[in-house]
Amino acid sequence: MLSASLTLDPAFKVAPVSRRTFGTFVEHLGRCVYTGIYEPGHPTADEDGFRRDVLELTRELGVTTARYPGGNFVSGYRWEDGVGPRDRRPRRLDLAWHSTETNEFGLDEFVAWTRKAGVEPMMAVNLGTRGIAEALDLLEYCNIEAGTQLSDLRVAGGAKEPHGIRMWCLGNEMDGPWQIGHKTAHEYGRLAAETARAMRMIDPGLELVACGSSGSSMPTFGAWEATVLEETYDVVDFISCHAYYEEHDGDLASFLASSMDMDHFVDSVVATADSVGARLKSRKKLNISFDEWNVWYLSRFQNAEPPQDWPVAPPLLEDHYHLADAVTFGGLLISLLRHSDRVTSACLAQLVNVIAPIMTEPGGRAWKQTTFHPFAQASRYAVGQVLRVESDSPTHETARFGEVAALDAVATHDEETGATTLFAVNRSVDQPLTLTVDLRALGPVRLAEATVLSGPDPYVRNTADASDTVAPRANADVRLDAGTLEITLPAVSWNVIRLIRP
Repeated sequence: MLSASLTLDPAFKVAPVSRRTFGTFVEHLGRCVYTGIYEPGHPTADEDGFRRDVLELTRELGVTTARYPGGNFVSGYRWEDGVGPRDRRPRRLDLAWHSTETNEFGLDEFVAWTRKAGVEPMMAVNLGTRGIAEALDLLEYCNIEAGTQLSDLRVAGGAKEPHGIRMWCLGNEMDGPWQIGHKTAHEYGRLAAETARAMRMIDPGLELVACGSSGSSMPTFGAWEATVLEETYDVVDFISCHAYYEEHDGDLASFLASSMDMDHFVDSVVATADSVGARLKSRKKLNISFDEWNVWYLSRFQNAEPPQDWPVAPPLLEDHYHLADAVTFGGLLISLLRHSDRVTSACLAQLVNVIAPIMTEPGGRAWKQTTFHPFAQASRYAVGQVLRVESDSPTHETARFGEVAALDAVATHDEETGATTLFAVNRSVDQPLTLTVDLRALGPVRLAEATVLSGPDPYVRNTADASDTVAPRANADVRLDAGTLEITLPAVSWNVIRLIRP
């Protein structure tokens, strides 16, 4: 059996936990909106057509923000199509996902849904086929109380109060050749800076996100961030990161270590941003909005036939996640928390049906995927300050990342209540790990709960008929004595250990 150790000390703080770390993403893609969050006529639908079963699961998941309306979709989106009387809204071709958009669900419906779900709306503007004027129109419609053409249009549509959206993405993945209106870094940087300055003329207090690279494997990664930030550094608050991970060719060991890539991605973007800030002689520190991340079997999508005849809300990107996906997903959450000093916003892409923790049947059931559980536990129990965790762990060799520690962990501590939570992944594919934790710096504590997500088959999945096949279970193999905790972490496992004052 493997063995590892670490020490928890509330003096070793990284940063406060940002609640925006637990954001999500609602894009007009596949069945995320239609038969996902919105399905008039469903047995659980409310007066606005929102599925109550999905709303309940969204609240249980603990998401705090929702990014909308894309994603690739936004680069061809005309926001005006989705406001006003539904019977007058136009049907449009969505080039991003080769679908037909009915616009039955639009901006006002999204904001109404976020209020029922208890989440903060986060808006993306179209800088692919549109520009400064349209971004200003959208901002006026959303945030001005009344008395102008567009704010009065919102009021006339039934949304009397301003939407009050504070966080705005200046386009989406503009470095990607797949993006409608794809631009060079210089072209995008100039447009983003001009748009940001104009939006701040309406509201100087907005929080604005410039597009970073769509992934660390992009050929322009690093150079893109440097060029874009040379133009936008003084007028934006965030630079974005996007990253998706999948298991390749049965290489489970490398897949479980995917957070190594996320760590490197964040560290590289921080270094680039700080270098630009230094060259500009700025004291400002830009944060990161990791506003797309997940496990996504992208290779399956790339090899699939495109939809035919421009269908409405076809099933797209409906990955069904297994246990190993959930454990890897937990490692990505650990990476985000570990970087809370600079990653202060993140969005799990996406919420429902599309590479999502929640799945639905049209007209039928909603159920939890395996990835639902790490997110829900982290959102619920990551409170207070993120603690710096340095572990002594055995290592093993991986094809992609070389030597990798078997243990990946982070902790949080709430000074007010004294609650401490340790999140830990055992990356070993075949060996349990005994973890010894020195708790003496915490003072007197008792074990509130120790749960584990694991099983003999790393590829077992949840289904609508068996939605709890993979779910957190109590870990009975744990001991706490004289300020030392010892626990066994099974191979390929996500673990949550909660400590409270006696």
